[in-house]
Amino acid sequence: MITAKSLTLEEKLKLLTGKNLWQTEDLDGKVNSIFFADGPHGLRKMKKNAHGYYENIPSIAYPNLVNIANTWNTSCAYETGKLIAEDCVENGVDVLLAPGVNIKRTPLCGRNFEYFSEDPYLSGILAKNFTDGVQKYGVGACLKHFCVNNREIGRYFQSSEIDDRTMHEIYMTAFEIALTSNPVAVMCSYNPVNGVYASENKKLLTDILRKEFSYQGLIISDWASVKNGGKSLGAGLDLRMPYSETAYDELKDAYDKNLITDKEINNAVNKILETANKLQTMRGKSKITKDVMGRRKAALAVAEESIVLLKNDGVLPLGGSSVCVIGELNRRPYIGGGGAAAVTTEFVQIPLNSLIGEILSESVICTDKVKLDCLDPSHNDREGILLASKNDVSIVLVGNSPATEIEGHDRETIRLSNKEERLIKDVAATGSKTVVVIEAGSAIDMTPWINDVQAVVFAGYLGDNANEAIADILTGKVTPSGKLSETFPLSVENTYCKTDTGKGGVEVYRDGLLVGYRYYDTENVPVLFPFGYGLSYASFDYSALEIEKNGDTDFTVSYTVTNTSAVDGKEISQIYVKDVVSSVFKPNKELKAFSKDFIKAGESKRITVNLDKNAFAHYNVISGGKYVENGEFLIMVGASCTDIKLKQKVSISLPAETQYSVI
Repeated sequence: MITAKSLTLEEKLKLLTGKNLWQTEDLDGKVNSIFFADGPHGLRKMKKNAHGYYENIPSIAYPNLVNIANTWNTSCAYETGKLIAEDCVENGVDVLLAPGVNIKRTPLCGRNFEYFSEDPYLSGILAKNFTDGVQKYGVGACLKHFCVNNREIGRYFQSSEIDDRTMHEIYMTAFEIALTSNPVAVMCSYNPVNGVYASENKKLLTDILRKEFSYQGLIISDWASVKNGGKSLGAGLDLRMPYSETAYDELKDAYDKNLITDKEINNAVNKILETANKLQTMRGKSKITKDVMGRRKAALAVAEESIVLLKNDGVLPLGGSSVCVIGELNRRPYIGGGGAAAVTTEFVQIPLNSLIGEILSESVICTDKVKLDCLDPSHNDREGILLASKNDVSIVLVGNSPATEIEGHDRETIRLSNKEERLIKDVAATGSKTVVVIEAGSAIDMTPWINDVQAVVFAGYLGDNANEAIADILTGKVTPSGKLSETFPLSVENTYCKTDTGKGGVEVYRDGLLVGYRYYDTENVPVLFPFGYGLSYASFDYSALEIEKNGDTDFTVSYTVTNTSAVDGKEISQIYVKDVVSSVFKPNKELKAFSKDFIKAGESKRITVNLDKNAFAHYNVISGGKYVENGEFLIMVGASCTDIKLKQKVSISLPAETQYSVI
C-alpha cells in the first residue's frame, strides 16, 4: 500500500488539495481518488454538461433532516441514511457530505432545515444512526459543520464568541455522540470561532476533535473555507477542498519557511491515503437492496412519521364532509430547502386533492390556481374564498419556498407571507372548517391566524412523497406520530436572539446554555408550541415510574404507557433530568433519553431506558472534562418538555476524593 514515504514532496503537497470540484487528487492514477457529493436529503451529485458547466443529476428527494428529527425515531434516521447510500453506490459516490449536526440556536437560520434540532442529545443520537445507515451500506459519511456555525448571515467572516462550557455542552455534544459511529470524515465550518477561523483553529481540530474526542478519520474543509493552506495544515486540517490554484504555493511557502513540518505533511497525506483505501474496501462490500421505486416507497414511511399535528379541534381525520384543497402547493409541494442540499428530482407529484379523493373514495373539489407569489395582497383570492364557502372543510396549503429557506441566507421573519396569512384568515372567515398545512423547514409564527382555524399540520419538507404522506395523515390512513424537535416561539421577538445578527464581525453567544427550550423553560417565556410537542389521533396515559440504580451514575428508568383510545398509534416519551441543587448554573431541565413506541388501541407497554454519567454531568472548565456533582437529581418523563407526566428523585454520592469542596 502506498504511504507518504513513497511520495515526493511535490506529490504530497498536491495530494493535500482537491483535484477538482468534487474529487481528491489521484496523482495520475498512482493513488485512489475520493468522490464527494452533497446530501443529506438525497444525492446531489454534479457532473459537467456539454457546455462544461456542472449540473445536478436527477435523484430521489428524501425527507429533510428537520423531518428526520421530528420522527424522534432512530430507525427512520438509519433507514434514510441507508437509502441515500444506495443512491450513492449506484452513482459512484464515495462520501456523502452529511449529516449536518449544527444546533438550531435561532429559528431565523436559513439552513435549519438541514439540521436536526435545538437539542444536542437528540441531534447527536439521530446523526449517529443516520451515519450508521450510510456507512453500513458501503458509503462514507461526513459530519458537518465543525463547529458553532448557527446562522448563514456572515458565516464567511463573523466570529462566534463562546465560552468553553457552552461550546462543549451545547455545540459539541451532538458531534461527540455522532462520532461514536466513526464517520469517514468531519468537515470544518467557514466561520471563525473565538477569533480564529475553524479551518485554522488548532483547539477545535486537534485539541478537541483529535485528542479529546479521539477522532481518527479524515478532517476536511468546507468548500473554499481555507484562507491559508499552511495555517490550516498546522492546525490539524488534512484535506482542502476543492481545487485551488493557490493551494500548492501556500503549502510550499509554509514548508520552506519551516512553518509546517514533514511530520504534519506526512500525517495528513497518510490520513487521505488511508481514507481512500478504506472507501475502496467499503465499496467492495456495498449493498443495494431496493430499486428506485423501492427506495421511494421506503422513504414514505419515514415521511409519514415526521409529520406533526399541532392543532386539531376534531376536524381531522377527514371523513363525511365535503372538502376542498386551496393553494398551488397542491400540485407543486415544497419538497426541500435550497442551496447545496437541494435535490434535483424528476418525480411528478400526484395532486393532493386526488390522493385525498382516492383515500376517502368520494369527490373532493380542488383549486390549484391560487398564485400566492403574484397575488395582490390588497385583494382576496376570490376563487379560493368562493370554493371554501361551498365546502365543509378547506385545506389551505402554505409554506416557505427553497428560495426562503436556503444556504447562504437567513430568514428575515418567521411569519408566513402577508398573502398567505390573508388567505388563511379569509378562508376561515367563510365558516368552512380550516385545516392549515405548512410546508417549511423551521419554526413558523402562527399567532396572527391560529385562533381562526380548526387544525394545523406541520409537514416540514417531505421530499418526493410529500403529497402522499400528507394525504395519509389528513385522512387517518396513518395516525400522526411526529413531535417537534425545536420550539415554535410566539414570535421572533420572543426568542433569545430576536433579530440580532452580531456586530462588527462578531457575535457573542450571550445566551450561553439557554438555547431553545432551555431558555423558554428556565426563563418562563411562553411559546406557541413547546419542544417535544405533537398531537395524535390516539391518546396515551403514563404510569408506574420505577428507577433502579445500577452503579454510581447509572440508572434504569421504567414506566408504562397505555393507549387509552380506539386508535393504534406511536407515542414519543421523553426523559428529562434536573439538577436539584448545583454549584454551577444549569437549565431547568435537559433531555437525556427518549423512546418511540407503537402501542395498539387499549394496550399498555412497559418502556425502559438507561441513563449514564452523561445524563448528570456538566463540563467543568477547570478540569477540562465532564464532572458529576453529588446530590439529588429529578428524573422526569413527559410527552413534551412542558407536559411532564411522571417524576422521581435519585441521589448520586460519589467518593469524596472525586468532588470539589462545596459550602
